[in-house]
Amino acid sequence: MASLKDLRLRIRSVKSTQKITSAMKMVAAAKLRRAQEQAEAARPYAERMERMIATLGAGVSSDAPVLLTGTGSDKVQLVIVATADRGLCGAFNSSIIRDARLMIRGLQASGKTVKLYCVGRKGRDGLRKEFGDIIIDSMELAGKKKLSFADANAVALKVISLFDAGQIDSAHIIYARFRSAIAQIVTRQQLIPVPLPAVEAGAASGGASALYEYEPDEEAILAALLPRNLSVQIYKALLENSASEHGARMTAMDNATRNAGDMINRLTLTYNRSRQAQITKELIEIISGAEAV
Repeated sequence: MASLKDLRLRIRSVKSTQKITSAMKMVAAAKLRRAQEQAEAARPYAERMERMIATLGAGVSSDAPVLLTGTGSDKVQLVIVATADRGLCGAFNSSIIRDARLMIRGLQASGKTVKLYCVGRKGRDGLRKEFGDIIIDSMELAGKKKLSFADANAVALKVISLFDAGQIDSAHIIYARFRSAIAQIVTRQQLIPVPLPAVEAGAASGGASALYEYEPDEEAILAALLPRNLSVQIYKALLENSASEHGARMTAMDNATRNAGDMINRLTLTYNRSRQAQITKELIEIISGAEAV
């Protein structure tokens, strides 16, 4: 059984840990509010951009940009895995890494060649042991107080350069979509070729599309919009990921603070019982000695 001194040191240590986790929870909550506002502000723009490209793409019959139609092959697949640079955020990183492993193994089992681009140190470290030979590049966002469009644009330019060089045929990104502080949804999104959603009935019949005339033509507009759309979609994914990370960390630190409180209560109870037993034992020894005299 632990001595009273050991129990006192243990209680003091857990109290120190509780203070740290409580402070980390408050910091994550403050960062979450800003990150959530950024993610929610980026969603309408990214969704509207997708709809615009879908509308333009539906009217293109020939000479469509290759970013829209693809190379005609899906032999070489690029998977962008977006995680955090730090831990202590529950199952946030492990969930994304697990889904990335499933996707990579599935693609490889179907005969595809897979290349990895890791955004975030945890994803790179988690996949390096098993898939280190297919990681072509990585990016860390540690030290950045706020995600900028330039960060996403750097990733997009790398992807476009690989695509233009014929080194990849398609690209996907895996990230965690933010729903709430306790719910983050691991999401796979296709980036290249750009997925075209089903055209609405009015547009399919030609009624809606006939109202628009484009100058220059749809192909030229798409050629200018598609690289921009790639940066926008990656930026949205990184913002969603950032909000999810802070939400997961806030929840994890809240649970850790509560668990530390429960442990302090148990240790305090054990300490009081041990102290009471020791005092009782000493009293018995004193009384027994007095009776012997």
